[in-house]
Amino acid sequence: MRRFLTIFLMLALALVVLGQVGPVHAQAAQGDDLVVFTRYPAQVVERGKNISFSLTLQSLGEAQIVHLEMAEMPDGWSATFRGGGNVVRAVYVEPDDDARVDLKLEPPADVEAGTYRFVVSARGEKGRAELPLELTMAEKLPARLTLSTELPTLKGSPTTTFRYSVKLRNEGDEALDVALVAETPPPFFVTFKLSGKEVTSLPLEANETKNLNVEVKSLANALPADSYPIHIRAQGGDTEASLTLNAEVTGQPDLTVTAPNGRLSGEAYVGKESTLTVIVRNGGTATAHNVELNASQPSGWKVEFNPKVIDQIAVGEQAQVTANIRPGDKAIAGDYMVTVRAKPADGVNESADFRITVRTSTLWGIVGVALIAIAVLVVAVAVIRFGRR
Repeated sequence: MRRFLTIFLMLALALVVLGQVGPVHAQAAQGDDLVVFTRYPAQVVERGKNISFSLTLQSLGEAQIVHLEMAEMPDGWSATFRGGGNVVRAVYVEPDDDARVDLKLEPPADVEAGTYRFVVSARGEKGRAELPLELTMAEKLPARLTLSTELPTLKGSPTTTFRYSVKLRNEGDEALDVALVAETPPPFFVTFKLSGKEVTSLPLEANETKNLNVEVKSLANALPADSYPIHIRAQGGDTEASLTLNAEVTGQPDLTVTAPNGRLSGEAYVGKESTLTVIVRNGGTATAHNVELNASQPSGWKVEFNPKVIDQIAVGEQAQVTANIRPGDKAIAGDYMVTVRAKPADGVNESADFRITVRTSTLWGIVGVALIAIAVLVVAVAVIRFGRR
């Protein structure tokens, strides 16, 4: 007997649990062949706006005509059932085909914030069902803008374009025209872009988010290594949002190639090696490392540097290099251009053009003078000898 009682209690408990977790679409009487339900029976909307519920009706037995009405509704509210684009009061429901109707609820103009209860009554030839609905009218959210980014700090050189991805969101219930403003230390300037196009303002609907690209660039090629704050603001109506970005500028060498006296010129002789002194200065904000020297010279020429690579040049310092220049054997007297380049391992290539004046060897000048003297002597002897005859 006790075992039977235990089994009975367990079955009863299981039936209760199943009854609680099973799908309950509507409040319908036992044995009725009619069901009415909606997927979202409780909603929260902004005060003053119209509301719509999508209702589904099912006939579990035979086809029937179902009449719809509001069994319960707060004072001052109005309700309309619409189907097929028309206002309806009844719906024809077949057993194997659900019928759908939209319930439009309109609050009074002076409706207050709060929770309101409604009950839809569906009365058919084979049964009756009721569907309770709950509607919470919320106060209108005030205008509020937010700016956010996942990477507020970027690193780069003075010539880097810092690109930030920023989210702009309107968290209020009103559409806004938003102006974009930036405050930067000199010599930086900021560009706002939306979908690849430059913008200074944009419309933003209620609860809308837009992704902005904020580009920050310096007008100077040399800047002290430091962290530079970039303040951006979004202003719309009586509200605004701000965000601080950081551009961390790392030091960068800035080389110049010149000569000790500033004159970019020299002399060389055909068939001989001549030397040219080259000065490499670092006027940047970081030490230049492993500065390699090379040259572009006329065809047949040979240019070598000593040293070929400068280990480092500190900020504000300079290094002296000797360029050994040997013109081509077929070079003729005249001016030629030799380009000297200095390339640091952590910077950009810098160069200068040197004008090299090529002269012929003095030996050939002596030989020429000797030949002329011999020719004059021969003529003189001939004149003296033949003149006496």
